[in-house]
Amino acid sequence: MIDPHLPFIDLHRHLDGSVRLETVLDLGLKHNVPLPADTLEGLRPFVHVSGPQGGLLSYFEKFKWMTATLADYDACRRVAYENVEDAAREGIDYIELRFSPLFMAEPFSLDPLGVTEAVIDGVQAGLRDFDTTVSLIGILSRQYGERSWLELDTLLKYRDHLAALDLAGDEINFSGSLFVEQFKRARDAGLHITIHAGEAAGPAGIWQAIDELGAERIGHALTAYTDPALMDTMQQKGIGIECNLTSNLHTSLIPAYAAHPLKKFLEHGLLATINTDDPGISTVYLRHEYETAAPAAGLTPQQIRQAQHNALQTAFLSAEEKTALLEKKQ
Repeated sequence: MIDPHLPFIDLHRHLDGSVRLETVLDLGLKHNVPLPADTLEGLRPFVHVSGPQGGLLSYFEKFKWMTATLADYDACRRVAYENVEDAAREGIDYIELRFSPLFMAEPFSLDPLGVTEAVIDGVQAGLRDFDTTVSLIGILSRQYGERSWLELDTLLKYRDHLAALDLAGDEINFSGSLFVEQFKRARDAGLHITIHAGEAAGPAGIWQAIDELGAERIGHALTAYTDPALMDTMQQKGIGIECNLTSNLHTSLIPAYAAHPLKKFLEHGLLATINTDDPGISTVYLRHEYETAAPAAGLTPQQIRQAQHNALQTAFLSAEEKTALLEKKQ
């Protein structure tokens, strides 16, 4: 299913949703964090899921133990490094890892600046040790409201190490309209824009992300197919869609793989891609999404290849960097 002549790419993976279970346990014991269990098997059901949860918020609860052990900057650095190592071991040629400094800093009241520096250091160390390419995406978390300005200030201090800015979190209670000025500032700083939208809410949030926030890609976009005019606009403007098949199943936003709109997106000519979202929670990796989830979602081999090609086309890389990735596969 995977075309060996195209780069293998993951555009939507949360760094803080991709923490090894062994690392959660090790850091928890090291820092005396009151974990729900003191063995891997005991801890597993509190962190991992293997089927649909009670909804998006139930799934988000699993993040608690991903960040609960980030007790110092070395822990943040370690998690970032291991993300790069894991991507390389998966055979991923290029990955975009996204993170929210405030979300990672919150459990132990760390300085978001220190968290961001530690993440960058960890990724750079990983790139020295492993054969893959990584870009970082900063996240503004919707639920922080006005504190998003602090998060933005933090991220822009390290602008040279970031490819893009994302908006994630509670889409129902925190509209993207609250963050228009923040994203204008990010665009002015030269950052690409991707927005979580149309995941838990309707297509209006996707329109807003494109028209007011300047989104070049949309994370999830599950409800886009319900608005034909939106589908046409996304196709005409070349707006990428970061699809996450298993994650959407586990958050109960789709009842089965076959109900996922990814096939509709591809049939409409949209630049939809296949990604992992939070493999540290869903315990599935990119190869599974291509070889198991995508066929279950009704994709033909040609459509799977198209999604793989779309990932290269919509990656936040320069034309020269995309050519270099492609040449490595020839």
